[in-house]
Amino acid sequence: MDICRKVVKNNDGYKSNYNGINGVRELEQIYMERALELAKKGIGYTSPNPLVGAVIVKDGRIIGEGYHEVYGGPHAEINAFNNANESVAGATMYVTLEPCSHYGKTPPCSKAIVEKGIGKVVIGMIDPNPLVAGNGIKILEDNHIEVVTGVLEEELKKLNEIFIKYITTKKPFCILKTAMTLDGKIATKTGDSMWISNELSRKYVHKIRHQVSGIMVGIGTVLKDDPSLTTRLEDIEGKDPIRIIVDTECKLPLDSKVLNLKSKAKTIIATTEKAADDNVKAVQEKGGEVIVTPLKDGQVDLNYLMDALGQQGIDSVLIEGGATLNYSAVSSGVVDKVLSFIGPKIFGGVDAKTPVAGDGIALVRDAVLLKDICVSSFGDDILIEGYL
Repeated sequence: MDICRKVVKNNDGYKSNYNGINGVRELEQIYMERALELAKKGIGYTSPNPLVGAVIVKDGRIIGEGYHEVYGGPHAEINAFNNANESVAGATMYVTLEPCSHYGKTPPCSKAIVEKGIGKVVIGMIDPNPLVAGNGIKILEDNHIEVVTGVLEEELKKLNEIFIKYITTKKPFCILKTAMTLDGKIATKTGDSMWISNELSRKYVHKIRHQVSGIMVGIGTVLKDDPSLTTRLEDIEGKDPIRIIVDTECKLPLDSKVLNLKSKAKTIIATTEKAADDNVKAVQEKGGEVIVTPLKDGQVDLNYLMDALGQQGIDSVLIEGGATLNYSAVSSGVVDKVLSFIGPKIFGGVDAKTPVAGDGIALVRDAVLLKDICVSSFGDDILIEGYL
């Protein structure tokens, strides 16, 4: 799949001092590419922490490498030190994210780098976390360690786009996923929709489910399809996202799969004052968690809901709703990214639903626009990926 690039500007005052690709700079990019590949191994396991990889190089040889494997576990730099096959004194460390400078679940990595006698640190991107944001670099430089920043910066910001949004706003990074036909339909006029996208596309979506913290659908989708909203992967044991059901009147059937799964992930029902107390109590007795939001246009207030989810440490949400929820998500401004799969099929029909319903816009000039577009293919399907 093609890499879609997204530029996120630093707000910490630090500028990249990476001066392009030639000689030493070319080697720095090669080693940082390796660190980036290591970082990807943590996808789905580090939330709400970032994805980080580290490589230690001495005399032109990689002598140690590691990545942030799981939330609460050692950081990439520490794992690289633990995996080193010889002394790291005087070596160069390549790390995708600025080493931390504060005590959290683990001690600061910048301090460990100093203590280990590393001579140079090449950093992919500055940490947007206000607790770090340049402080890690300052510790290194104060201890006479050479620091280079900005190597593969755009690629690494793309990799950690979820972390960047969450750590700076405490709101989830929201991905709106749709699957439609060439003529823009998400189902036939009878409501049949199995399947618009092909198996390759669906497997990719399950990888996204493994990556995010939560998956959101509307009550209409549950009533129609009774989905499990779990992650099903062949090569690894997928992590189920937290299931979030937008249900204005809390009419979720108690026998729905989302309330009767053997899953480590919980189910949240987002509802409003329209919900009957007995319905709320019944859902809670089935193990569902209920969040009551204010009414907005007679429905769940999605902005309020995103704040509430962020307070629970939910850093990302994949919206796989129907046309009504999709419109509410886009119009309320909670969507950061769109994944639109297009299958080579034509349904036709005035009554066949489209991906986004609602009132719609009156003028073309007022259309919601995407930027940083990437187009890729999964067999016969096309995926258009972009950012609002």
